Amino acid sequence: MTQDSPLHPRHVLNWDEIDDVLLDMDGTLLDRHFDNFFFEEELPRRYAALHGLQFEESRDILMAMYRSVEGELAWTDLHYWTQRVGIDVVALHRELDHMIGFLPGAEEFLRDLRRIGKRITIITNAHEAGVSVKTTKTGLDQHVDRIVNAFEVGYLKMRPEYWPRCRQLLGFDPTRSFFMDDDEGCLMAAQQFGVAHLIHSAKSSSQLPPNPLTQFVSVTGFSSLLNGNPTI
Repeated sequence: MTQDSPLHPRHVLNWDEIDDVLLDMDGTLLDRHFDNFFFEEELPRRYAALHGLQFEESRDILMAMYRSVEGELAWTDLHYWTQRVGIDVVALHRELDHMIGFLPGAEEFLRDLRRIGKRITIITNAHEAGVSVKTTKTGLDQHVDRIVNAFEVGYLKMRPEYWPRCRQLLGFDPTRSFFMDDDEGCLMAAQQFGVAHLIHSAKSSSQLPPNPLTQFVSVTGFSSLLNGNPTI
């Protein structure tokens, strides 16, 4: 399978019908391998060392903690996790920032969007402290008009309450907007709100195989999205 191969039946994007491009950050523009490694491997290792646990036991404990607040703002609140696990999670992000990077083709995609005059907004569930670490490392903020974290909106993107508040904040017309995310729940909430152009990022991590969806157009790269009026 090539990087830009389609994983869904034919669908045509007409960029003349799109004013606002709303993009997820982790797993869409940035390689989710960092986040997967951080929360599933490194933080459990540090927690195990702190409490004298075996790694597997530590990871099970943290996974249960994550699930207990899934869908709530605490799920991505780095200050919340610092307090809950007793480890400076923001400092650990900085320590491991060498692992943070763009997915292949993401920077070129952002430059192409700028060239054709689209307003580009990153809408992310990430906490502002994590966004700061990642933009400092990658310069992602230099490619876009604005970055909105979920804490500005008050909800995570998979919640139906998110979208009307996000629209009020940004002033986008959902019928003339494009949204790309690697999370099915976020895409479903956007679809229910009426966002017209929805794309699923099927290759969220450089270290994992593509994970296509059937309900949405799934792509494994970016170049096909801006190839004239592309078939994806």
